[in-house]
Amino acid sequence: MAATGTARIQVTLDPLSPGATTDELLAAILHANPRVSDLIFSPGKNFQLQINGEFVSVEMPGMAVLTADDTRRVAADLIGSNKPTISMLREQGYCDISYALPGVARFRVNIFIQRGSCAVVMRVIPTAVPDFEGLHLPDQLRNVARLHDGLVLITGPRGSGKSSTLAALLDYINETQICHIITIEDPIEFLHNHKRSTVHQRELHSDTPSVLQALRAALRQAPNVIAVGELKDAETMELALEAAETGHLVLSTMNTISAQQAVERFVSALPTGEQRPARHRLARMLRYVISQRLVPRKQDEERVAVFEVWNSGSESLDRLLRNEAHLHPEQNSDSSIDSQIEDLVRAGIVTPEIAVTYAMDPRALAQRLGIRER
Repeated sequence: MAATGTARIQVTLDPLSPGATTDELLAAILHANPRVSDLIFSPGKNFQLQINGEFVSVEMPGMAVLTADDTRRVAADLIGSNKPTISMLREQGYCDISYALPGVARFRVNIFIQRGSCAVVMRVIPTAVPDFEGLHLPDQLRNVARLHDGLVLITGPRGSGKSSTLAALLDYINETQICHIITIEDPIEFLHNHKRSTVHQRELHSDTPSVLQALRAALRQAPNVIAVGELKDAETMELALEAAETGHLVLSTMNTISAQQAVERFVSALPTGEQRPARHRLARMLRYVISQRLVPRKQDEERVAVFEVWNSGSESLDRLLRNEAHLHPEQNSDSSIDSQIEDLVRAGIVTPEIAVTYAMDPRALAQRLGIRER
């Protein structure tokens, strides 16, 4: 869990008045620090930003804390006249939207009701589609573009850069292959232009009422590649697997801390009597499981990405799909991610304390680094 920082960021909006627009406010915040990744608007608190995985407060002249009216106004400005989104907020107590600040940034936004008032969480999305070089993706992942079918899963905890990795893979396919790509996103994050491929992006609520319905429709829209923003439930996982089995390349993300947990969650989401057949189906169709984390560097506000890639045919993934990983604990104790984090410590890029915090097996890494447990 990220710590709450004691640092403060000064934002100047002259004058900061009730008439200041939400766009002006967002532009001022991002101008104060372009490394902001998340913004939180909560009644009874100052604006909060997340920078390099740590929360800091924003101080503004003339405004000590946000009121319920402030956050309601921000939510209304972001939603605008989008009636389906307004209905969803009223009926379900939350909604997800994308929002663009022309010339400044794009955002993935979640608005929800808490204690009768609105709270808003915004994730900053870079305007440029990320690429392999910028994300330092393992070069072997370029092979994904040559796949004709199968399932590719990108896993990691919240805020580990999964969406960026998915976007980079899609962009590389777009640049190198002549094919039809359909994405189903909640909401759309990175905007993909047509390159060698034709790309259609569908957003939940504005373009389709559900991910499941969009995925079913995609099977009739002649795609070669289907990208689903996130696999969250058993029905979507089942249909994604069916799409892979019928000759499509399906890419998606899962919020899990490891590749092993992703596979187990996929299998356990299906009915108990179908879990053994599900392992066999996954074994046939799962091409890559990519696990990743972003680790803060000690010399600046940047974070460095570490990856673990399991591909079909590898011993580790085969054992996991056969449910035999528990029979070989000694072969699973040394995570590639932890080895990379250890290398970063020994190279002086990451502090030992941060390394242990982000490790897959904190105790084992602490022992290797000579850190005593408290």
